[in-house]
Amino acid sequence: MKKILMLLESKFPPDVRVENEMEALTQAGFEVHLSCYRRPGEPELEVTPSGTIHRETIPVWRYKSSVGALKFPFYFAYWRRRVARLFEAGKFDAVHVHDLPLARIGLEASRRYGARFVLDLHEIWPALLQVSAHTHTLAGRLLSSDRQWRAYERRMTAQADRVVVVVEESKARLVGFGLAPEKIEVVSNTLNVNVFDLNNACPEAPAPGMPLRLLYVGGVTKHRGLQDVLDAIRLLKQQGVTVVFDLVGDGAYLPQLRAQADRLSITDEVHFHGFRRYTEIVDLYRQAQVAVIPHVKSEHTDHTVPHKIFQYMYARTPMLVSSCDPLVRLVGETQSGLSYTSGDARSLCEGLQRLSDAGQWRSLTLHGREAVEQRYNWQRDGARLVAMYHHLLSE
Repeated sequence: MKKILMLLESKFPPDVRVENEMEALTQAGFEVHLSCYRRPGEPELEVTPSGTIHRETIPVWRYKSSVGALKFPFYFAYWRRRVARLFEAGKFDAVHVHDLPLARIGLEASRRYGARFVLDLHEIWPALLQVSAHTHTLAGRLLSSDRQWRAYERRMTAQADRVVVVVEESKARLVGFGLAPEKIEVVSNTLNVNVFDLNNACPEAPAPGMPLRLLYVGGVTKHRGLQDVLDAIRLLKQQGVTVVFDLVGDGAYLPQLRAQADRLSITDEVHFHGFRRYTEIVDLYRQAQVAVIPHVKSEHTDHTVPHKIFQYMYARTPMLVSSCDPLVRLVGETQSGLSYTSGDARSLCEGLQRLSDAGQWRSLTLHGREAVEQRYNWQRDGARLVAMYHHLLSE
């Protein structure tokens, strides 16, 4: 049985992508181990149906040093020791690194122990750092160099045996760097329909005089663009259009959004639910008439796709998405939503007005579910990941 060691520099669970990948590989006959961080009270070693989880508590100062990992050795030294202990306990045939920072550790392990190296890029890491709040602090600017991260990305992708990306736009970007297309596998953040059960979802069309129900589920940071949604709700309110916005998620930008809602006098319209697991918000999915994905357009958001877009499709909820390239492509291709100009609250407002028309709304509910069932589902993407590993480990 071939063994795969995954490295994840966060706590686990939850991480839908990692969960899906582990399950798909285990079901295909691989033995999967995951090394990650440990929360208080969690077991250091846990054997699950999807694989074995190895957890270790990391000091806060060492964790925060990750942003400066390319300038200072502390963070890489910590992970180097962890991986060495795991290989001493048992040989692995492949090291699968989730996201760019730990790529050096995966490359070193592959060379030292004769394993294959797979780099799974959930994000375009240098672009993500550019929009992250912590890299704009004084310490962040001193520790993190955009030039260094971009050079590191090119070196690591060139030396990996395979590079996994989440969307076609990301593959095209790497091919533009000179990476061979056959070395890149697109395994998207699609939906595992065996887990996400909304078979009875049947949203009701917007009705004149009734509030339009909006839903957002995800992280709450400035680059998610939720501030534009609040501005659009105020514009609609001024025009006599009633909106109820269910915002599900947590993050550093939440206090600013609460203050904005108060300043715009829309606290009755915006419901902040905080972080909730899927099973806790099934009713919100069923009530939602429009789902919004208002990400601020950037190099980062033009090369990734949120898992939630496929949930919304499957729930038959028409979407209003910002003008990020993958979002526009997907809702256009599947005819499951409309797009607006990123950062433009008036454009967003106009999109919501169009979706409040029952005829326009109904035409968009018909296609998303079908697109997920036939193409955009984890069964297909998981099979691509498994096929990639079968080929890689037989070379």
